[in-house]
Amino acid sequence: MKVLFVISSHSDLGDTNRKTGYYLSEAAHPWKKLQERGIEIDFVSPKGGACPLDPASYDLSDPINREFWEDAEVQKKLKNTLAPGGVDANIFEGIHYVGGHGACFDFPSNIPLLQLGARIYEHGGVVSAICHGPSGLLNIKLMGGTYLIQGKNVACFTNSEEEAVGLVKAIPFSLQDCMKERGAYVHVKPNWQSNVQIDGRLITGQNPQSSTELGDKLGDLVLEIEARRIVAQ
Repeated sequence: MKVLFVISSHSDLGDTNRKTGYYLSEAAHPWKKLQERGIEIDFVSPKGGACPLDPASYDLSDPINREFWEDAEVQKKLKNTLAPGGVDANIFEGIHYVGGHGACFDFPSNIPLLQLGARIYEHGGVVSAICHGPSGLLNIKLMGGTYLIQGKNVACFTNSEEEAVGLVKAIPFSLQDCMKERGAYVHVKPNWQSNVQIDGRLITGQNPQSSTELGDKLGDLVLEIEARRIVAQ
């Protein structure tokens, strides 16, 4: 069983003169939960190759972050992420969009990445996204022409949390508002509280604090779907 993690290739946080990228715990904690279940993880990014880590997320006092960051196989994959155009969607049981503000800049407009997410979902895979990761879901359309998130219960980094970190003007759009515009039902909890929404094979989390819970739900759903496939054979 394999799940594909999507991380951002974008490093500049608007015109703030600050750096961004992918958020460490939003990759590390789900990775840990999948690893515990024997699920293999590969990494893809809009540009492929090495990707920037959001420096604000570099917290190795968190033991799971440290385990992830110091894992030799993980580091090898992070320095050589796949390019979406060359990925075979059929070998993955799921795809997970890691957050970090970088995702707002390069996830929504990358056509091969959008197509990859749609293919994994349409062949029965799980789609998950956390914090700003749902930026990668905004423009995914399914075969019937509807948006993947249309009519779905979802969570994402909220307007209130964006205001709290002072970055409303640094990003190109309000993720919460855009998800509503796509017809999603956005469920909001108070800032920095874990909030994971599951709607069929779609799992979304509000913030970094949702990473562990989301990882558990993602791992369980991947195993459940794989068990059904085995029974059906």
